[in-house]
Amino acid sequence: MGVHVTTEARTREDRQRYRRKIKRCLDALAAMLNSETFAFHRRHMGLEIELNLVDDRLSPAMTNTVVLEKINDPDFTLELGQHNLELNVRPRPLDGSGAVELEQDIRASLTRANSKAHDAGSDLVMIGILPTVREEHFDTRWLSPNGRYRMLNERIFAARGEEMLLNMEGDPMPGQAQDRLRCYVESILPEAACTSAQLHLQVAPEDFAAHWNAAQCLAGPQVALGANSPFLLGKALWHETRIPLFEQATDTRSEELKNQGVRPRVWFGERWITSIFDLFEENVRYFPGLLPEIEDEDPMAELAEGRAPTLRELRLHNGTVWRWNRPVYDVVDGAPHLRVENRVLPAGPTVVDLVANAAFFYGAQRALVNEDRPLWTQMSFQAAEENMYSAARHGLGAPLYWPGIGWIPPDELVLRKLLPMAHEGLRDCGVSDTARERYLDVIEQRCVARRNGASWQRETVAKLEQRGMSRDRALVGMLRAYIELMHTGEPVHTWPVG
Repeated sequence: MGVHVTTEARTREDRQRYRRKIKRCLDALAAMLNSETFAFHRRHMGLEIELNLVDDRLSPAMTNTVVLEKINDPDFTLELGQHNLELNVRPRPLDGSGAVELEQDIRASLTRANSKAHDAGSDLVMIGILPTVREEHFDTRWLSPNGRYRMLNERIFAARGEEMLLNMEGDPMPGQAQDRLRCYVESILPEAACTSAQLHLQVAPEDFAAHWNAAQCLAGPQVALGANSPFLLGKALWHETRIPLFEQATDTRSEELKNQGVRPRVWFGERWITSIFDLFEENVRYFPGLLPEIEDEDPMAELAEGRAPTLRELRLHNGTVWRWNRPVYDVVDGAPHLRVENRVLPAGPTVVDLVANAAFFYGAQRALVNEDRPLWTQMSFQAAEENMYSAARHGLGAPLYWPGIGWIPPDELVLRKLLPMAHEGLRDCGVSDTARERYLDVIEQRCVARRNGASWQRETVAKLEQRGMSRDRALVGMLRAYIELMHTGEPVHTWPVG
């Protein structure tokens, strides 16, 4: 989210020029897709990890600029809130031992960064939602000092015309009544409470639609396996509360527009696709520009000169439509390429859990793409969407629908169907046996134990409350244990409760 923009006021004419320019970018993309313009030599994977900073009381530490300066590493950047940082892991080939090297590099980067954070009195935490976030942390003064964030905040609230409502009902804790959250906020900072792990995979243009459709099919199982965001503002809500929170925190629609069926800017989508162009075209057709920045580059002229256009306006616009599986156009060293950006997963709990989640996704996605009869021809788009929301609400207790099986628990679906597919897919991608077995064994044991980050957090808080602690004290106690176990590096299914 850290792309630089100017903060100059925009006129009506500027917005009209921006609309024309973004459509010209779309024309250029169409022309590129109809030619052999894109680079694709090997499948490269990339990863972004959003992080939280906490102080010695385990409350959010608003120190990201100081910590970033101390880290002094271009792979780390600011994020929306002053208690957030982001680690951008450099792309690498998916095949061979790339996943093992990825795990080693992430561990080394986080260890170095955490030692620098300690110098600023802070600690880094990988977790979907920091359970000690309070309403006071949603004040606009805690936005990171980046013009893009302030402009986004202003534009989203200007479009909405009223305060933001956070409104959700929880999945009840054992033996307790259902929690309900309903509060109004005056900034987009609740989005900063949503820290994710975003998986990137470079694909050839002709393969993009199949990979995106497969990713949509896998969203439900992914969220059920990886849920790690069960608490917000002291409430036990969804197992992956980050999903509804992100949607509500960036919603530009008033109640009346929602009732009219206007699409949200954070969305699953509404149909299977046949080309990456479908997604960019929908973004341009349905969503007005929030950041109407215009550059002098003429994308069609660049193509005529044999150069790859940056399509900056289209990319900036794409960055303000937060699909759970997002299309990405990028240019590296003058060569354009396409990526699927998978955004459904939370950060954490550990590095090995995170890499295991990635290996499962890449392997199962590849196996689905290779099937003679694509799964998305047997499954309605709405069923895939409902799977994701069911998994977000109930985690490993969610009922999921799968063609040829019917309704099935996530752990059973993974063990019976998706895990063998993930093994097959990783083999087909040329992933080493050592890497494949290491990470998919973590997924298998997570299913056998029926424990992910969310279930561990909920069980731990429940035990602490049974010992007489208040919810607030129990959340702090749970987070302290979480951080200690996170640093051991052992996968979450092995973590003791209580």
